[in-house]
Amino acid sequence: MLMLDNLNKYKIILASASPRRRELLAGLDIPFEVRPLPGVDESFPSSLQGGDIPLYISKKKAEAYRSQMAADELVITADTIVWLDGKPLGKPADAADARRMLEFMSGKSHSVFTGVTIITKDVMRSFVACSQVTFAQLTTEEIDYYIEKYRPMDKAGSYGVQEWIGYIGISGIDGSYFNVMGLPVQRLYNELKQIP
Repeated sequence: MLMLDNLNKYKIILASASPRRRELLAGLDIPFEVRPLPGVDESFPSSLQGGDIPLYISKKKAEAYRSQMAADELVITADTIVWLDGKPLGKPADAADARRMLEFMSGKSHSVFTGVTIITKDVMRSFVACSQVTFAQLTTEEIDYYIEKYRPMDKAGSYGVQEWIGYIGISGIDGSYFNVMGLPVQRLYNELKQIP
């Protein structure tokens, strides 16, 4: 018996190109297919703060799917940002931008917010998860090594917690480690159990 047998009537779609989200969702032992929707506008009103930003974007991504969803599909969308000193840090534009972000976070604590939306033809559920991450003081050499070797251009805040920089630089996490990777799977599991 599957833990999430309430989902048996649905074809589950992960609407994300992120290999980390794919890996994390696979950990829930439910069948799904990956179907990112390219070209979704990820802009947001400048008045939004913290977790409201990725929540807004995950809903926007879900709405973009609504018109092309089959009746038996359940789509999961997500967006992650790093939030520090009242500023959102998304994916870096280039290596210089990644360096700037990592220098900004060095020796400080920041918030990682992931907004998730689950949508079917009849239901839309959204939530946001927050984790606090503390970085040790990073040297210029450590930052340059990470950017050159790992190329973190596809990651919010220019880092992957599961990569070298996480091993040597993160001194503490308060909240879900998996949320910092990009998908708060424990919370998602509980939300999926509520889907009729």
